[in-house]
Amino acid sequence: MRARLDTLLDAAQTRLELLAVELQEEKLRIARLLLMTVLAALLLAGALLFAVLWLTVALWDSHRLLVLGVGTLLLGAGGIAAASAAARSFAAGSALFASSIDELRRDRAALRRRDAR
Repeated sequence: MRARLDTLLDAAQTRLELLAVELQEEKLRIARLLLMTVLAALLLAGALLFAVLWLTVALWDSHRLLVLGVGTLLLGAGGIAAASAAARSFAAGSALFASSIDELRRDRAALRRRDAR
C-alpha cells in the first residue's frame, strides 16, 4: 500500500511540474503575441495614416475630401475586421494544459489496469 501511495504522489508531483511548465510557456506565448500584435498595429496604423495624408496632399486641389472620406472608411473597415478577428481568436480559446490532461488520463488508465490485475 505504501509503495502504491508513493507511486501516486510521484505521478502527481510530475504532473504538477508539467502543469507549471505549460502555464509558464503559455504566459510567455501570450506576452509575445500581445507585444507583436500591438507593434504591428501601431506600425500599420502609422503607415496607413501617412498614405492617406500623402494622397490628400497630392490631390489637395481636386479631390481632398474624397481621399479623406475613402481613407476614413478604409481605416474604419480595417479596425472592424481586426476587432472581429480578435474576437474570433479569443472565442476559439487555446489548448492550455492539454498535455497535462492527457498525462493524467494515461495515469488513471494505467492505475485502473493495475487494479484490475
